Order: sequence, then structure tokens, then C-alpha cells
Amino acid sequence: MTEIKKFTDAYCLHIRELTSEDWQAMQRIAVDFRNSEYAVYDMPLPVREDEIKALTKQFAENRLFFAVLLDEKMIGYVCFHEDNGIFDLGYCFHSDYQGNGYAREACSAILEHIEKTKSVKTFTAGTALENIPSCKLLEKLGFVLEKTETLSFHKDEYGTDIVFEGGIFVKKPKERINDDKYKNN
Repeated sequence: MTEIKKFTDAYCLHIRELTSEDWQAMQRIAVDFRNSEYAVYDMPLPVREDEIKALTKQFAENRLFFAVLLDEKMIGYVCFHEDNGIFDLGYCFHSDYQGNGYAREACSAILEHIEKTKSVKTFTAGTALENIPSCKLLEKLGFVLEKTETLSFHKDEYGTDIVFEGGIFVKKPKERINDDKYKNN
């Protein structure tokens, strides 16, 4: 199992692959996110026990979903969807832990880990342009807004699509040094 630890002077984040046993923490995060002002800008996560157990198991089997723990408590997750070397970043942190730099530290550590262990052509991430904290996080991580698109994941009480502008952010991986060209022949 992949484990990453990120130390600062104030705290230690423990980052590991998500397991199916993390379903209760995932449920807490999903319930919290549903109450967020930003929930309208994302696909809804299930909160019923059977559904969240199944989804957590599916995420865990993917091996690109990481639990972020602070003092052994799961406070969020960072994940990727990979398609031919393009790694799409996703994340969600419980609101009690937002604004403290945990998401930035965790995403930074995991991006670095993925760069070292996978063949990455590029990183992408999508977020609503109205989700200012998420846009700022992506910029701090080195992502650049490449394009926008009109999206809708929810309907209002009248059945009308709730439409918003989503941003597609891109980050190129650091160049790897080809060790072969430095070997003595």
C-alpha cells in the first residue's frame, strides 16, 4: 500500500491509499460536502450506507484514491482518474479542515508521488470558476486555467438545470532527467 507522510512544523499529514474500511469517513465527508455552498458545482456523492460502502470499495480498488489523515482521522481525500497518461486531479476535504493548508500540502505531496511513480503526460483538474477556494488551490499547485465550459450537475426545485462555468486547469509535470545520457559509455 502506498503511504506518504507530509511533515510541517505544526502537523503531520498521513496519506495512504483509500481502503474499503474508510467508508464511514467518506460518508462524513460526503454529508458535509452536500451542505456546502459548492455542492451544486459537483457530482453528488451518495450518503446512504450501502451506496457509500460500494463507492468507497470501487474507489479503493482504483488505487488512485488517497485518504488524507490528520492525527489518524481522515479529513479528506485526493484522487485521480487516469487516461493515457493524463491524470485528472480531484479532492474533497471536510469543511472543519478547510483553509488550513491541508489540501495544498496533501495535493502537492500526491502530485509529486504520482510524477515519480507513473508516466505522466499532463495533470488536469476541473472546478467551477465560482469556487474561488478551489481555483486558488489549483493555482498554488501550479495549475493554469486552459479553458472553460458550461456545465450542470443539478436541477433547481422547478426542474431547471443549474448551469455554471467550469474551468479546466492544466499542469505539466516536471521534466525528468534522462539518466542514460549521463552514464559513461
